[in-house]
Amino acid sequence: MGIEHLLAFSILPEGYTLSSWLDQYGSMLMSGILETIYMTVVSTALGYLFGLPMGVILTVTDKDGLKPNAVVYKVLDVIANIVRSVPFLILLIMLIPFTRFVVGKSYGSTAVIVPLTIAAIPFIARMVESSLKEVDAGVIEAAKSMGASTMRIVFRVLLVEGRTSLIVNATIATGTILGYSAMAGAVGGGGLGAIAVRYGYNRYQYDIMIVTVILLIILFQIFQTVGMFIANKLDRRKTASGN
Repeated sequence: MGIEHLLAFSILPEGYTLSSWLDQYGSMLMSGILETIYMTVVSTALGYLFGLPMGVILTVTDKDGLKPNAVVYKVLDVIANIVRSVPFLILLIMLIPFTRFVVGKSYGSTAVIVPLTIAAIPFIARMVESSLKEVDAGVIEAAKSMGASTMRIVFRVLLVEGRTSLIVNATIATGTILGYSAMAGAVGGGGLGAIAVRYGYNRYQYDIMIVTVILLIILFQIFQTVGMFIANKLDRRKTASGN
């Protein structure tokens, strides 16, 4: 049995072939894929633009950090906990006025990047903090004994030694943001999530619903595979054992 007959038997509406179904919905789904990738990649990049420094500051100002500062740590800790405790859909709705102020509208793939980024920042900061705290304390002490400054230790020791964990956590963050982007489709976002809600749910077109879910799973697997491949390539321990 060919793939066309298998799909027609399993999910395609009666009277449709794979070719006719793709003629009707293919361009829409392709547009949804591109919008989803756009939202996910841009939001992740912006999330790291702010979340990485926040995670570094949390690590440095912690009680066991390079420059302990209880006030700075507590302020950032509370901000991260508050934002992370708000469910994304509620956060998205709460940020509609701010989103409209920033991009001029509150719907569509570009508008969704604003709440996605804000939701991603504390999540990424916590993951960065976790990765940097995994760095061997002996390596940090060795750098201190050689007179390295705090900034030098951060850039030459923490970020370098923790890069494998950072990339693994970046992969997890990307997958999480991908899931958030799909949820945004329920309240005016773009991408595959919007297609799933507009056609799959509102119009009871379960073929669309199933295909969008499959496409989201494929995108997640692609992000996961690429991220883990990069992490494995940069893992010094595996490189050393391979040599």
